[in-house]
Amino acid sequence: MSNEAWLVFGLGNPGPKYETTRHNIGQMVIAELASRIGTTLTRTKLRANVGTGRLPGGSVPGLPGPRVVLGTSTGYMNESGAPVRALADFYGIDADRIIAVHDDVDIPFDAIKAKRGGGEGGHNGLRSMTSVLGTKDYLRVRAGVGRPPGRQDTADYVLRPFTKDERTTLPMFVSDLADAVEELIVNGLTDMQQKFHSR
Repeated sequence: MSNEAWLVFGLGNPGPKYETTRHNIGQMVIAELASRIGTTLTRTKLRANVGTGRLPGGSVPGLPGPRVVLGTSTGYMNESGAPVRALADFYGIDADRIIAVHDDVDIPFDAIKAKRGGGEGGHNGLRSMTSVLGTKDYLRVRAGVGRPPGRQDTADYVLRPFTKDERTTLPMFVSDLADAVEELIVNGLTDMQQKFHSR
């Protein structure tokens, strides 16, 4: 039985080599959320870096917002499922309260989409999550990074840093993505879609 907590997991790869790449934008969002709720991510034996806290702005004025578990993997993108499952089991969180934050090449840069379930679109992190969780019934906050230019390979493209022009708006994009996660948790998927899909 799920408790009231939500698990928000930012997909990405470990280490400084990858931290500024498009593939790691999910981890950038987790860092932003951690800063907002005043927690730090700590490396655990669950193959994940974890921070916990409560979001501001709960549905009842004056009371703390929903409890969240923020996580990133200490392993690589194609192994994301194991730490997600370990955190969900440890904190007693069902799949319908798991949110994966990830890059999406099918969405223009700076656009935000969200959905529950569906396919993985060739994303190895989502594919691993679906395989290990045994269900597609988790939420996804999709951060648009755009299509690779010309004939550049998609795998190479997402493992490259953002361009100079993209980096000028990246902090605001990450902030907007964190807002979208908060909106999704506090007010639900439909409200979040209405607010952010139209941007």
